[in-house]
Amino acid sequence: MAYAIIETGGKQLRVEPGRFYDVERLPVEEDGSVTIDRVLFVDSDGEISVGQPWVDGATVEGTVLRHLRGRKIIVYKMRPKKKTRKKQGHRQELTRLMITSIRLNGAIVSGSETPASLVAEPEDTHVEETEDLAVTSAMAEETVAEPTDAPTEEATEE
Repeated sequence: MAYAIIETGGKQLRVEPGRFYDVERLPVEEDGSVTIDRVLFVDSDGEISVGQPWVDGATVEGTVLRHLRGRKIIVYKMRPKKKTRKKQGHRQELTRLMITSIRLNGAIVSGSETPASLVAEPEDTHVEETEDLAVTSAMAEETVAEPTDAPTEEATEE
């Protein structure tokens, strides 16, 4: 499967289309699209492109799913023999990013324009009841036999 290594938020990530990643907060609205052009490496089914430092013409496109905050970490500073202690918490602001496609020189290497998982089209699931359905449900009720305590004919013949 094709993948790319990108740089965002001062970190490098290995990304694949159809997956989501938590990156540093991006100044984009939810359900907005993002194009990242800081691509360091692209692998397209064995065909690789290495940038120095970035691959020319390579972009990674994604959609912002939501903004969130990371887990809380505790920062505790203490100076021994001075009775000085400082306890402080921190939660990092993050953006959940769904990678939709990887492009190299304008051509899509992997992914699609709009993945089916993000575009939910309403389907007509209403089924009209016809006479055939009514007949089959009536036949199903008739075939269900209630258990009886009377012995069967096979048991009496033995």
